[in-house]
Amino acid sequence: MTWYEALPPDIPGGRLMKPYNGGTPVYWLSSHPAAAGDWSRWRAQHHRTGLWPLLALHVEGDNEPFGVDAEYDRITTVEQHDSGVVLAEWWQGITEDDLDQEAAANLGYLDPVGARWPGLIPALDRQGPVEHFADQYADMLCTGQARLALVPATDGAHALTEISWTGPLNHDNDTARFAAVARDWQHRFGATVVGLSFDTLHLSIAAPPVTLDLALQVTAEHFAFCPDNIWQSHTDTFPQYAEAIMGLNCWSFWWD
Repeated sequence: MTWYEALPPDIPGGRLMKPYNGGTPVYWLSSHPAAAGDWSRWRAQHHRTGLWPLLALHVEGDNEPFGVDAEYDRITTVEQHDSGVVLAEWWQGITEDDLDQEAAANLGYLDPVGARWPGLIPALDRQGPVEHFADQYADMLCTGQARLALVPATDGAHALTEISWTGPLNHDNDTARFAAVARDWQHRFGATVVGLSFDTLHLSIAAPPVTLDLALQVTAEHFAFCPDNIWQSHTDTFPQYAEAIMGLNCWSFWWD
């Protein structure tokens, strides 16, 4: 029996979503906006159903909101990648290949970290149960027109590859590399993948950096993961961005 043939009987109204070019359904999407508590209810049942809940943001009509592509065969597996290696490669590509060094020096937005990859920050202390922050953030995201999506996946990080999400395509064409970082953040920062759109990713965080020094180290990871967070925001220097995420229990990423 397939996962979609075994959908729970209490599932609300919705439909199975297939890739643009047809094929096997990859997830289920609700027909109506999700209400507060919907995400947390399905999160609590994940161990039984095997379905990971995602809040699909900015859904327009019956459009597929995640950019699922049946022909997107360049995605590897999460287990093939080491988060530290992936982030270091992205960092090097940005600071050595894509970045105008003279312009970077004039802007100074890499200061005080510098252009050399600083490495991964150790795991931080959690401020409470991971589930508490995830449920809280999900209810915040439900204030808009978010739809509930259910994905057959072991966790939120693996859900990204299960739906063949292509949001960060302009940064890297292998979603599994982003999923590997998200999985690592699950362990080090108590991160949970809560919401997703065509080009955005939303995580709850149980162990945020609480000092400026720690926040600067996390900022370096964010910059490697999603440089547009700094390049195309009002926090266009590392210290400004670090101050913005210090003590924050949710992280959002957007790729242009």
